[in-house]
Amino acid sequence: MNEVETQLTQAESWALRFKEQLIDFAPKLVVALLVLWIGSLLIKGLARLLGKVLLARGVEPTLQRFLHSLVTVSLRVLLLITFIGMLGVQTTSFIAIIGAAGLAIGLALQGTLANFAGGTLILLFKPYKVGDLIETQGVLGNVKEIQIFTTVLITPDNKTAILPNGPIANGNIVNYTKEGLIRVDLTFGLNYAASLPKAREVLVGVMSAHPKVLKDPAPSVNIVQLNLEGVQLAVRPYAAPEDYWTVYFEVYEQGLWALQAAGVAGPQPSMRVITEAKA
Repeated sequence: MNEVETQLTQAESWALRFKEQLIDFAPKLVVALLVLWIGSLLIKGLARLLGKVLLARGVEPTLQRFLHSLVTVSLRVLLLITFIGMLGVQTTSFIAIIGAAGLAIGLALQGTLANFAGGTLILLFKPYKVGDLIETQGVLGNVKEIQIFTTVLITPDNKTAILPNGPIANGNIVNYTKEGLIRVDLTFGLNYAASLPKAREVLVGVMSAHPKVLKDPAPSVNIVQLNLEGVQLAVRPYAAPEDYWTVYFEVYEQGLWALQAAGVAGPQPSMRVITEAKA
């Protein structure tokens, strides 16, 4: 047998072996493709079902999109690993690589992951929502946007404050809008010789006439402090959260005018410095 015949015999042997392996592998491939197709359909169905559940529970749109993407991608990765395993490929190494990559990313992004977890908790439990007036991390402002990593506030002086969600979720949050009304704390000073009933009548009249001051709870005027200058009155109107600053400034101004028009004297220093004339 010459060299050409030997090569032809080897080629025929390889072709026969390839044919046998293909025949043996074909059922695995068909089953794996079938699992891949059915799994893709199930993932789409579960994604739609998850979207309906999240929508029915009133979850924030930002969190809806994120959870939908997270679940879909995770299930597709799991399906792909299953498909590769059914073809006879060892998937242990793939799982180890994914785990190691996840650990490395987690260590590198600790702060970011903390903000992500905080954003998830905020969007789920809703301690505040867009439009609320809140105070957190030493910042007071209206919530403009709740993102998955940060919360955007607009401060009273129209500055944009971007706060990480991690510290917010783990810190104190004061929501001035949650109850639907807010108390406006004002302080007026009176002379000791001034008429307290007259001052109370004037200030209550100013607050009752203001269109933004709520009738219930009723506004109040009470003595809060006595000092060297005179009597300090705590003036407490209630308003809707969005009307806080309007009531704050206008009641202060209108109250001062009304007290002056009524002849109610303001605070005056009561200390006297006595000097002795030298002979």
